Amino acid sequence: MVNVGIVGIGFMGMTHFKALQQVRGGRAYAIVSRDPKKRAGDWRSIHGNFGGSGGQQDLSKVVCYETMDELLADPHVDLVDICLPTDMHVAAGVRALEAGKHVIVEKAISVDLPSADRLVRAADRLGRLLMVAHVLRFFPEFALIQQLRDEGTLGTIRAARFRRLIARPAWSKGYDHTRLSGLTVDLHIHDVDFIQQLFGIPRSVTAVGCTGAGDVIEHIDTQFDFGPGGPMVTAEAGWMVQQGCPFEHGYDVYFEHGTLKFNSSWGPAPQLLTEDGRVRRPRVQRRDPFVAELQEAVNSVRTGTPSTLIDGRLGRNSLAICLHELESVRRGGRVRLR
Repeated sequence: MVNVGIVGIGFMGMTHFKALQQVRGGRAYAIVSRDPKKRAGDWRSIHGNFGGSGGQQDLSKVVCYETMDELLADPHVDLVDICLPTDMHVAAGVRALEAGKHVIVEKAISVDLPSADRLVRAADRLGRLLMVAHVLRFFPEFALIQQLRDEGTLGTIRAARFRRLIARPAWSKGYDHTRLSGLTVDLHIHDVDFIQQLFGIPRSVTAVGCTGAGDVIEHIDTQFDFGPGGPMVTAEAGWMVQQGCPFEHGYDVYFEHGTLKFNSSWGPAPQLLTEDGRVRRPRVQRRDPFVAELQEAVNSVRTGTPSTLIDGRLGRNSLAICLHELESVRRGGRVRLR
């Protein structure tokens, strides 16, 4: 049994705690929260961009710590699940690695590349596993793209466009978004990471964006260059829409012999337009993406094998691409990835 210790009981910590109830071979063994109410199981104050409140949780079989130091001193903890704000990931992650624990951090791995590299190097030096929880890879509607490409019946992907829009979260009023490098690192990175999964690292990026208070980019549209013969790939993300707009994500993927379309505003089912003029609804495997993501992490710890889906280097590279996009917006032109 892999014992997981969750550090930070906010929206994502709550989400991971609930998902771990369905993970085989792993369990939420311990939590860390400075809030005595949360340590007592009162999570009604927790809210996020989807779902209800945290409600009341039965923590009678969970070890509840006030500080991370207490958790790291517990020899029974195998995997530390860091669900703190992004700018706290690296310091907490390095401490956990140095304590001999394997680590998974919520996305993004960090807000800057030097600190992300520090965390990756620490995992290598200490011989521990480092994973970054990029959950979009586990969404059934997105996994379908990879499945259809691997099957090959529709041919190669010639072009793709991804879209991710949300009203500015109500909880974020007064929050200093410069701490998280704005929506590009907090929201758009979901699609960037998935693009990396499908096509690898682009040669360059060309991005345009709208900048708001504090020089934070609030809407971004990027073209990813994969070289001659490579697919044409673009992605748009923003939080400038009004509160009446629900969270929306989706894509248009142009295979040689079919077009796959999905938009969460239409419902859960992607549409496949085929050469015979028909519109089909491919079968997707219904699963909770957070359960699948944490199952991947637990399996990695159990086998001692780095994950091919959420390895720390993949999270580091996704951050690097996003930061080059921000540079492109500010410079007003194409930026090659270094």
